[in-house]
Amino acid sequence: MKKVMLMAVAILFSVTGAFAAHSGRMLPDTAKTKKVKPAKVQYTCTMHPEVLSDKPGKCPKCGMTLVKKESAKKKADTMKMKM
Repeated sequence: MKKVMLMAVAILFSVTGAFAAHSGRMLPDTAKTKKVKPAKVQYTCTMHPEVLSDKPGKCPKCGMTLVKKESAKKKADTMKMKM
């Protein structure tokens, strides 16, 4: 009876160790998978938003100075609701 109990405890520890080792591999490593890309700066005309450029300059349609284009996420972060 003592040998059976000893075997049961040994099997229980083995199974517990196997599950613990297996569950550690199931979690994704977010530090390695998340890559931050530098934001690409684009310039646009305030009157003609379809005009895009990689460098500052003048709008070819109206001659206005091109301004930095903000990303949609950045705009949403800077907007505040009034109550």
